[in-house]
Amino acid sequence: MTDTTEQKTETTDFAAHLPEKFRDPETGAPRLDALLNSYLELEKKLSSRPIVPESPDDYEIDVSHGLFTVDPEVNAHLHQNGMTQDQAQAVYDLAARKLVPVVREIAQQFAAEREVDKLADEFGGPEKWHEVSRQLLAWGQKNLPPQALESLSNSYDGVMALYNMMKAQEPGSQARTDAPAPATNGSDLRAMMRDPRYWRDKDPAFIAQVTDGFRRVYGQ
Repeated sequence: MTDTTEQKTETTDFAAHLPEKFRDPETGAPRLDALLNSYLELEKKLSSRPIVPESPDDYEIDVSHGLFTVDPEVNAHLHQNGMTQDQAQAVYDLAARKLVPVVREIAQQFAAEREVDKLADEFGGPEKWHEVSRQLLAWGQKNLPPQALESLSNSYDGVMALYNMMKAQEPGSQARTDAPAPATNGSDLRAMMRDPRYWRDKDPAFIAQVTDGFRRVYGQ
């Protein structure tokens, strides 16, 4: 009899600590069905939560883009902040998207600086190149359409082609009898610029033909 009384007391005390939704409204006894359903719902929610790897080393990050490699220190920080596999990958992907324009800009600037250094060496130093570039700009603005001048000014080979065109128009340039037919379109111009007389021999008459071609194709 005492045991039964103690059990009822324990049950009553237990029920008293339960939220009202888990107690029978008439008897105040625990509602086992409500407790069970709540437990099953909680278990379902917990099992569906994204899982954080046990260790930062367990992240499997795809960096096949080649812009950078996996950083253990970054992974440790992500793990410390409870990042899942997908969330950690998203951080790396975001970094890649933001870095791509920056990397390209740096690469372009580096390439441009190398082209300028190459031109300075070609013309005998920075000061002489500065003077030549001034002359080339003035001549190009006078004799070539803006788009052609801009295109030629973007590379070492283009600047040298521009220089050869300018020199070909100087007094005393000798013409050759095997001049090609006048260029009528961009394809003709590209073909002429691949001709050895243009890039290797630097034939003044041939270069003059290319210059006239730019005028004819692009107009003034």
